[in-house]
Amino acid sequence: MPFDLSDSLWNELREQAKTAREREPALGTMFKLAILDHSDLGGALAYRVSQALSDTPDQQAALFDRFAGILCQIPALADHASHDLSAIVSRDPAFDNALEVFLFSKGFLALQAYRIGHRLLHQGERLTALFIQARCNERLAIDINPASRIGRGIMLDHGTGIVIGETAEVGDDVSILQGVTLGGTGKESGDRHPKVRSGVMIGAGAKILGNIEIGEGAKIGAGSVVLHAVPPHTTVVGNPARPVGKPKHARPALAMDQSCDEGN
Repeated sequence: MPFDLSDSLWNELREQAKTAREREPALGTMFKLAILDHSDLGGALAYRVSQALSDTPDQQAALFDRFAGILCQIPALADHASHDLSAIVSRDPAFDNALEVFLFSKGFLALQAYRIGHRLLHQGERLTALFIQARCNERLAIDINPASRIGRGIMLDHGTGIVIGETAEVGDDVSILQGVTLGGTGKESGDRHPKVRSGVMIGAGAKILGNIEIGEGAKIGAGSVVLHAVPPHTTVVGNPARPVGKPKHARPALAMDQSCDEGN
């Protein structure tokens, strides 16, 4: 039988929540409502996202029912969430365990909200998908268009100020830091946003504009403005961005080395 990461992480989350409830009883209700009251990761995700986006208890209940239904209908959503959660635990030293990420990482939360919105959009529930996008922008300062396509094992580090446009694509195992824009040039219509391949790391404040490809294993330096395609396994920095060598690691997103002291 294949290994199920979502089941493994769910069991880990529950054990961590039980331990945390004993150590920090003042937060016991939060642990109970967010994790311990649910039978699986999908239910907990539905609660967490609906809680974050709602104004009233009635709205939260309605959103929870809809989100739980789609998470049950599409198990891949929980699987992708598991890979995202594992990615953050392994790459972000600010979080010690899966429980901290699940409860307190707004990048993780916004990404799971996007995933739900993406599915709703493709099922004809456009207004609900746009509602999710707008609320994440308003409350989390992260703006991900529900029509964009994003792989799994993604880390949105800090998250504040990230913008991902409608026709953008992000491959698996990508790390994106705060203030990053995957945007258009403002002039064209149709397919107008970047295509970021697997293993890429995008430094804080970088702007990648237009329908250009960022090749597998590339690294974009902090504050760079990228207007042209970047070959695989290439580091670019500056405004406009220029190549400065090759990353030290085949998949910079996993190493999270943000220096630009590259090899040739």
